[in-house]
Amino acid sequence: MSDIPASMKSTLTWGDDAAQPVSPSFVVDSMTLQDQVAWGFSAEGAMARGQPAYRLREAQSQMASAVAQAIESQGTLVVEAGTGVGKTYAYLVPVLLSGRRALISTATKGLQDQLYLRDLPHVRSALQVPVRTALLKGRESYLCLHRLKQARGERLSLTLPNVPADGGDAPKPSERTLQRIARWAQSTSTGDLSEVEGLEERSPMLASITSTRDNCLGSSCPDYQTCHVVRARREAMQADVVVVNHHLFFADLNLRETGVAELLPTVDVVIFDEAHQLVDTGVQFLGLTLSSAQALDVARDVLTVGLQHARGLAPWPEAAQGLDRAARNLRLAMAPEAAPRRGGATRLNWPQANSPLKGDLTQALEDLLSACAEAEHALETCTELHPAFVAMLERVRDLEHRASVLIQPMVDARVRWIDVTPHHIRLIETPLDIANALTEQREKSAKAWIFTSATLGDDAKLSWFTEPAGLASATLLRLGSPYDHEGNARLWVDVTAPRPDDPGHSDHVARQAARCAHALGGRTMVLTTTLRALPKIGEALRRYLREEAQSDGSGHAGSAIEVMCQGEHPKRVLIERLRQQDPGTVVVASQSFWEGVDVPGDALQCVVIDKLPFPPPNDPLIEARARRIEAEGGSAFSRCFLAEAAVSLKQGAGRLIRSESDQGLLVICDARMARMPYGKRLKSAMPAMQPVSDWAQAQAWLKTVALPKLPPG
Repeated sequence: MSDIPASMKSTLTWGDDAAQPVSPSFVVDSMTLQDQVAWGFSAEGAMARGQPAYRLREAQSQMASAVAQAIESQGTLVVEAGTGVGKTYAYLVPVLLSGRRALISTATKGLQDQLYLRDLPHVRSALQVPVRTALLKGRESYLCLHRLKQARGERLSLTLPNVPADGGDAPKPSERTLQRIARWAQSTSTGDLSEVEGLEERSPMLASITSTRDNCLGSSCPDYQTCHVVRARREAMQADVVVVNHHLFFADLNLRETGVAELLPTVDVVIFDEAHQLVDTGVQFLGLTLSSAQALDVARDVLTVGLQHARGLAPWPEAAQGLDRAARNLRLAMAPEAAPRRGGATRLNWPQANSPLKGDLTQALEDLLSACAEAEHALETCTELHPAFVAMLERVRDLEHRASVLIQPMVDARVRWIDVTPHHIRLIETPLDIANALTEQREKSAKAWIFTSATLGDDAKLSWFTEPAGLASATLLRLGSPYDHEGNARLWVDVTAPRPDDPGHSDHVARQAARCAHALGGRTMVLTTTLRALPKIGEALRRYLREEAQSDGSGHAGSAIEVMCQGEHPKRVLIERLRQQDPGTVVVASQSFWEGVDVPGDALQCVVIDKLPFPPPNDPLIEARARRIEAEGGSAFSRCFLAEAAVSLKQGAGRLIRSESDQGLLVICDARMARMPYGKRLKSAMPAMQPVSDWAQAQAWLKTVALPKLPPG
């Protein structure tokens, strides 16, 4: 990055120091955007003045310069920026200084809130630029005033005969919680339900107080003028910087219902933060799903709407019962082949043309198409009576469309599978990747496209991400973490661990985790690759901690360390307890804890990974991608299975060192890491850590880590 010429420095006037304040906060007539960004991140610049603890970070400056260049050239940039680079500020500063209109998408609603409520205001204040910002989420995040009134007693309760409670009805919310939400509704300006303290993101109550694409009345709603969804979309269209999430982005490309499709052509810069989740999210929303629960919901609502607004004008019970019967036959079509696991789902490959299942499944889909046609005919006769009939007709036609697609042969570059639960069936079709969809959007209009994450691959081309995203020709930048992993972290690959498929493997993982947790007084997180192993490890860990306490004579020490497992408490509670370490805490978790968990400082000093995170071989999407790679002459193991494991391992290992002063131990209880040829590739994907060879060396390091930190001087 070039230094700012002295002749240019005289043109800069920052904030309160300026004799004549201007807007934006400095004059930049003779400066490129890269020059402005360089000055903004310099020791004398706006970010330093806005942050007392600011320190110039070379990697952050490099990334910011690359982002500025992409904005000016309307190019496509992919940046892998390790933990500690400061990637959020590295793209926010160039965007805000550019004066261009931007759409920023991140992985989750929680990260959306953090970006919009904390990071964006901070940078805007430091730069003193007059930028209008907006936060846009999916409609399920906003209170629906009309449905709140219904939930408080105005909803008509009509159901189909003989339909069990698991057919899809939302449980009735408690009156006390409804009253609390109603009081909040009188004062909120956004209607964003994340403002309601104690209301869980997956609370079953949300279905009763939010709208969906299916039940929204649109402009016919009596509360349309004060609708929070409409207001949020209107504000987004008027803003300079809009923050969305990946789910919303792709849902709108598929359904064109959330407002992003109208917003996208008007922006100059599109940024995807946490881009490593982009492909999986896109595949999910660009696909198509048909479920028996969905058909049962439609059946129930056809009856409800018909009897409420046009009783006697059409054969509503017959139309609804036809849909209900077709939904049940759809589930029964797979009954002989599926014995769902207790509390879970059985995943089946899609029947091939010569399979005996083909006839049963085809007949069930044909029955559903016939039932949809009958319901359509009944609804079409009443569309002028009430807007609810128009919305209901669209839902039936959508159901019919899904069935008509799935009854036809599948097109190339897509995959189908079936999930069966004890009561329902889901037929799923998705694309193998998002390359075509993303390329189509990038080619529609000239703008800058920026993709960034701490983990995007394990090779120089970042192929794990760029190939399925269609970004092979993008400009690439890889920036490692500035933290001293080699000095502050140790890696113990436990070669004494049984094979991952050995029945005693989970017990061994618990034994090693208990040793580490006992040495640290807690401060440990165990990451499992499967939910099945989680309770086994948690139970054994509690037992071994008691034994550790008895063996060293402390007696009570084991009970002072609490073992908390994912599923027993909400994720936010587990993370908070891990941060507090009062009493000492060990968290055993899977899936979502491999990434996005940030516990800096001494609260987390050991991460134990039970085994190498290879994707399950029976995953239909992974299998289809592997077949395509083999058909192209490539190695499915190297480009698919090994690449997936490398990225996941990199994410899991990244939970350990979260600040410059962090110290800790990473334990991998899988001897394949040391003994198999591919172990070297997996190890190189992670930050460099000094190895320890056995428990004695690991214990010596933990004693060093656990020593009380003395104040400087």
